[in-house]
Amino acid sequence: MPYNDFWILMGIGGLFVLLGLAAIIWGKIEEKSYYDSLSSRTDLREYLEHWPQRLEPGALKVGGWIAITIGLLMLALGGGLWFWG
Repeated sequence: MPYNDFWILMGIGGLFVLLGLAAIIWGKIEEKSYYDSLSSRTDLREYLEHWPQRLEPGALKVGGWIAITIGLLMLALGGGLWFWG
């Protein structure tokens, strides 16, 4: 790539990896706080039946893994262009 554009690609890839890690950590914190709040209640019907479903912690973790995958691919692509360019 001309003008060392691979650094931009690698920078964006690194940003995706960092955002992915942040999303995974945020999802785990949300999940822990949700289950901690349930454990203090006497009525655990929602916990046992999983209704209504709360998708946010799981969605954050899945989105984090997707962002990490995209970031690693971008880092690998930028590194390959740097090596062969």
